[in-house]
Amino acid sequence: MIKRNNLKDVENAVIKYVKIQTENPTVEDVFHEWNDRRAELGKISKPTQERNRQVFKRHFTEFGKNRIKDISGQDICDFLEEQISRHNLSAKTFSNLKGITKGFLKRAKKRELISMNISDIFADMDLTETSFKKAVKEDEQEVFSDEEFRKAFDYLTANLDSKNIGILLMFVSGVRVGELVALKHSDFDGNSFKVRRTETRIPKDDGGYDYQIKEFPKSAAGVRTVVVPETYVWLINKIRLCNPFGEYIFCDEKGKRMTTNCIRRRVERMCQTINIVRKSPHKIRKTYGSILLDNNIDKRFITSQMGHTDITTTENYYHRNRRSIEAKSEILNRVPEFATR
Repeated sequence: MIKRNNLKDVENAVIKYVKIQTENPTVEDVFHEWNDRRAELGKISKPTQERNRQVFKRHFTEFGKNRIKDISGQDICDFLEEQISRHNLSAKTFSNLKGITKGFLKRAKKRELISMNISDIFADMDLTETSFKKAVKEDEQEVFSDEEFRKAFDYLTANLDSKNIGILLMFVSGVRVGELVALKHSDFDGNSFKVRRTETRIPKDDGGYDYQIKEFPKSAAGVRTVVVPETYVWLINKIRLCNPFGEYIFCDEKGKRMTTNCIRRRVERMCQTINIVRKSPHKIRKTYGSILLDNNIDKRFITSQMGHTDITTTENYYHRNRRSIEAKSEILNRVPEFATR
């Protein structure tokens, strides 16, 4: 509230206030300007725009009320370090937080709202490998063992509906679940198919998701041709019978395209039915990658099948040990130095 002697003085006070607010917006204002502008320019997708909003909302609810010119590089540094311990962040989730912070700070600097050296802020942070939560998972949680693989195949082939046919295709091709539910009959040619698109999910205000198809693959590897072993041509024939007159292959009884969530729930139910450790569809993909690496398949072929730009991605993030204790023992038994003497 302000008091002035006349209308002109009141108008001048209001103009001055608005000017200050415009020239010194809140951190939240700068973030939304940066995030929305990138979406409008097509630099990020709508799901990425929404994910950025969710990250900001989770961490910057209070800090975002600060005026951008009133904070220092040290304030940003201290705030980010506090978020790691407060939310028990992993290195990956912290990378997302750091990414949006760096993004809106660059926007603020471009508008000459701040003059701080943004690179120095992150270089000065007191972080070590022990700063982050470590997500350690055992092999049995990450891939299907040889025995689980056989159990899954027996169950799926004995119960061949559209969902199980799709899951079998994942096992023999390594295709991502988002790519699976976006497949069309026109993508298939003999015992191979093109991966041209993928499903993405956009968070809704009510807490649910809106599932949409993006007309391009997930990774930078781009459109790829995936080959299915000739021993599974019978599976390709089954696929041709799935929704033969519809746009998408994998649809429900009403002809509506299945979402990734439909396949995810079926995989979890399958694991429960055959009494193995609960796994997600992505673990099928990890199993496929591990099988290719275990069999010394040409690395260029592996990256082509997996849709990776570099074999190190497959080796570092997908390769897990699938052998049982008995199989491992047998391998050791064949080592001459361990022979009984």
